[in-house]
Amino acid sequence: MTTHEVFNQPPPLVDYDVSADAALLAGVAREGAPWAVGDLHRLGKLAGTAEPQRWADEANRYEPRLVTHDRYGHRVDEVEFHPSWHSLMSVAVGEGLAGAAWASEKPGAHVARAAGLFLWSQVEAGHSCPISMTYAVIPALRANPDLSLLYEPLLTSTEYDPGLRTPATKKGLLAGMGMTEKQGGSDVRANTTTAVAQSDGTYRLTGHKWFTSAPMCDLFLVLAQTKSGLSCFMVPRVLPNGERNIFRIQRLKDKLGNRSNASSEPEFENTTAWLVGDEGRGVRTIIEMVAMTRLDCVTGSASGMRAALNQAIHHARHRKAFGKLLADQPAMRNVLADLAIESEAATVLAMRLAGAVDRDEQAVKRLAIAVGKFWVCKRQPVVVGEALECLGGNGYVEDSGLPRLYRDAPLNSIWEGSGNVQALDVLRTLGREPDSLDALLAEVTGADGRIDDAVKKLANEKPDEGQARRIVERMAVLLQASLLVRHAPAEVSDAFLATRLAGDWGHTFGTLPAGVDTAAILERAAPA
Repeated sequence: MTTHEVFNQPPPLVDYDVSADAALLAGVAREGAPWAVGDLHRLGKLAGTAEPQRWADEANRYEPRLVTHDRYGHRVDEVEFHPSWHSLMSVAVGEGLAGAAWASEKPGAHVARAAGLFLWSQVEAGHSCPISMTYAVIPALRANPDLSLLYEPLLTSTEYDPGLRTPATKKGLLAGMGMTEKQGGSDVRANTTTAVAQSDGTYRLTGHKWFTSAPMCDLFLVLAQTKSGLSCFMVPRVLPNGERNIFRIQRLKDKLGNRSNASSEPEFENTTAWLVGDEGRGVRTIIEMVAMTRLDCVTGSASGMRAALNQAIHHARHRKAFGKLLADQPAMRNVLADLAIESEAATVLAMRLAGAVDRDEQAVKRLAIAVGKFWVCKRQPVVVGEALECLGGNGYVEDSGLPRLYRDAPLNSIWEGSGNVQALDVLRTLGREPDSLDALLAEVTGADGRIDDAVKKLANEKPDEGQARRIVERMAVLLQASLLVRHAPAEVSDAFLATRLAGDWGHTFGTLPAGVDTAAILERAAPA
């Protein structure tokens, strides 16, 4: 029966170029990868089509399933995924979003890779976890040149080859990480997993990891205690002789979001492992991997903000209320423009950090990645929540995709160290390596007098643990402000400085001061 015509509903946001993002493309060119723009447009157009959106929905609707034993009772510890998960992974690996940047000789390879991750993660965030860990494992694995020589060519492959088989026989490998344990969490030095050296140069690990994502990966870096202290080890799921290594998956985590990705509790019992780096230097070794995954936390959170903003602007441009489009109503324009400013600030910072990796700017990397990880990941949940509200009840139903974005939003702020961990890491870096602060201040000084005044105030802040978040937040805002002043249109940078830096702002989005050119900001941010 037809009782009424459906109208005043926006069409699906589909068949658009996700890469048509002025802030992103300018950042890619500025940070050294203008050659990648054509590939980004190709990936962006794919990301904007209906099929990947269906993959995203199915990968989260039909969640991974743990299979502990085969039909005969043999332990297999495998995880089964919906075909749509494999479709998402195949594109990500094929586009070089996993380890390929480390094997590239092109300038700006890490920037191009970060931009690709920014685009493809807007389709679905969960599968980016194993993609990110595979990218991040390579600099840490190089602490064992023999292992690096053996596995790096497969970790940098652009062929997705799922399934547990002898690593050397595969076309490409994925990597994971196992750091935290039940009793310690982020305090990894409290780990109780033990490692005993063997006569053949390997070690045997015994212990229980509390939160190991992507257990279907081919190899993992894990931490365990030796007589010399906490050390880093490489644990393959399948040994070189083809036998399954002991990697007993006790259960998969029932998580708030990130539902498409399996996160597990593996137990080791005389599990074969190879030392990576020196005994007793496990944290220093694995921190190379942690730093790169933190970079991806920034990129992923910027991506999630942008995905939510696209949906909010698209909805407002097509839905009417009280006689005119939502996008033409001053209150809604203020909200959307405020969200767009936040999104652009996150995007330019993510690209800047990726550029620092390409140029191996050690001082900037050591400090600014942790600063960016703290702040951008904190902003994602409030941005996504406000964007969801722009759609009202339509945004609260699963079909809109916003509930999945909202559930995923807190993850990056927790992964690789929550807010306090990041802030305290920054303070430790300031005390241990003061040149990193000099590099950061040199980065932000001179862009604008208002920034310079804020830098002077920051320089007088005492590195007190109780004020750690305050200090790191200020660093992040100053870094974003300087980037926007140098590289964004005046309507964006002036609004950012007036609100985030000078404080002419309320406690919610949509409180931009009078005089902000919201029309220009929204025109720049709207999905093409």
